Amino acid sequence: MGLTKSDIFTEDQNNLANIAKVLGHPARIAILQYLIKVNTCIGGDLVNQIGLAQPTISQHLKELKRVGIIQGTIEGTSVCYCINPQKWKNIQTLFETFFTNFTSKIDSDSCC
Repeated sequence: MGLTKSDIFTEDQNNLANIAKVLGHPARIAILQYLIKVNTCIGGDLVNQIGLAQPTISQHLKELKRVGIIQGTIEGTSVCYCINPQKWKNIQTLFETFFTNFTSKIDSDSCC
C-alpha cells in the first residue's frame, strides 16, 4: 500500500493494519509472550530467552516500541522493557471490534 493511499482509510483501519504488521513476525510474538509471562521489566534476558542475536532483538524491540506495545526505561547503560498496559488494552479493543463485527451464518447456504 502506497503512503499516499493510507489517507483513504479510517484511523482505526490504519492503526489495526500497522499493529498487525508489527505483530506479523514470530520473534516479536515470542518477545511479547515472554514479557507477558515474566510480567516485569526485563532487558538483557531476551537474548538468552529468544535465541536471537542482540542486534536482531534490538530491532524487534524498536518496532514494538515504535507502535507503543512496549515501553522502556533507561537506567545507566541498561534498558528495561515491559508491556504498555494502556496500549495493550487499546489493541485488544481494536481486534475485538474487528473480529466481533462478523456474524457467522453457518446454517445459511447464501455464502460461497
